[in-house]
Amino acid sequence: VQLQASGGGSVQPGGSLRLSCAASGSIFRINVMAWYRQLPGKQRGLVASFTSGGGPDYNEFVRGRFTISRISAKNTMSLEMNSLKPEDTAVYYCYADGRLYSTGSFYPTFTSWGQGTLVTVSS
Repeated sequence: VQLQASGGGSVQPGGSLRLSCAASGSIFRINVMAWYRQLPGKQRGLVASFTSGGGPDYNEFVRGRFTISRISAKNTMSLEMNSLKPEDTAVYYCYADGRLYSTGSFYPTFTSWGQGTLVTVSS
C-alpha cells in the first residue's frame, strides 16, 4: 500500500493549509487513517486520526483548529489546518493501517506511511 501526501508549504501565523493523502494498492479495508507530525528534534507524534466505524480524534494541541476528513470510498484523507502557529511547523506524515485483499480466507494486515510533507509557519 502506498500513501501519497500533498499540500504542505509555507504560511504566515494565523493562516491555513490543507493536506491531502491518497492510499493506493490492493486494499480490502482501511481501519485507521491518521496524520502524524515530527517537529525539529522531536519524535513523531499523533495529530489526528479517523477510525473506521468511528469518528475523528484530535490531539489537544490542534483541537478546534484542525479538521480531519476521510472519504472511505476513495481511500483518501485530508487535514484542514486553520489558525496555524509557528509551533505547528513540522513534517507531517499520513498513516494508514488495515487489511489487503486475498484470494483465501485470511486478509493480511498492512501498515503504511506517506513520504512526509513540510509545513512551515513563519512571519
